[in-house]
Amino acid sequence: MQILIIGGGNMGLTYARSFLRSHITSTEQMMILEKSPEKAAVLQEQGIGTVYGQAEQCLHLADLVIVAVKPQDSPALFQQLQPLIEPQQLFLSIMAGVKMTKIQEGLGVQKIIRAMPNLPAQLGRGMTTFTSSSEVTRIELVMVQNLLSTTGKTLYVEDEHMIDASTAISGSGPAYVWHFMDAMMGAAQRMGFSQSEAELLVVQTFAGAIELFQATNYSCEEWIRRVASRGGTTEAAMASFRKRAVHEDIIAGAFAALHRAEELGRD
Repeated sequence: MQILIIGGGNMGLTYARSFLRSHITSTEQMMILEKSPEKAAVLQEQGIGTVYGQAEQCLHLADLVIVAVKPQDSPALFQQLQPLIEPQQLFLSIMAGVKMTKIQEGLGVQKIIRAMPNLPAQLGRGMTTFTSSSEVTRIELVMVQNLLSTTGKTLYVEDEHMIDASTAISGSGPAYVWHFMDAMMGAAQRMGFSQSEAELLVVQTFAGAIELFQATNYSCEEWIRRVASRGGTTEAAMASFRKRAVHEDIIAGAFAALHRAEELGRD
């Protein structure tokens, strides 16, 4: 199967490396379309496939086309690609907010899979949700899921709206975690720890808490109750969080991301 990745940015490069690392494809079957000559030259040196600068050179060769560009760049890209597309080609889009119907209309194709990965995919620890148009066959869907699984966990959703929802949770979610970690590191340094000590304390705390959560069937609330003894330090922190509505603010932030994803789909 010949794979063409359009866009040599973070996620495009992540997919290329993950596919090759898992031996699910080869460099001979991997193509990357990158319009920036400077970036294309860098990609060519990395030996992850054949790098092209023009769609006319490579699009017709691809069985699977992965669209990994910014959503605001999609109208111009669709206009460029549409005359070159073969009817049997399968398209996988990771553009935030861009609906499958818009992709179908813009490209004149029917077989569309829409996915939302996140940045930890770079380490094979990503979370990707995906859905598909009805024209995609079961075999094609399994094939693409196998490719996506090289970057971490996958979740298929029937309702395309849930792709926007996952954008707000797992897509943008790593930034929420890093925001909370940064605040805890800042608190640690104000308390007298060095930067390296603060990072060690916070990173290990997050890693340990996640592993402990995964090792049991306890909910987050149950774990909080187990840690927060009456009149203790954890209870004092949780009372402060509740007073400042931190929990509700996090939910509000996630919904702000959802609304923005929906706006991108309408623009």
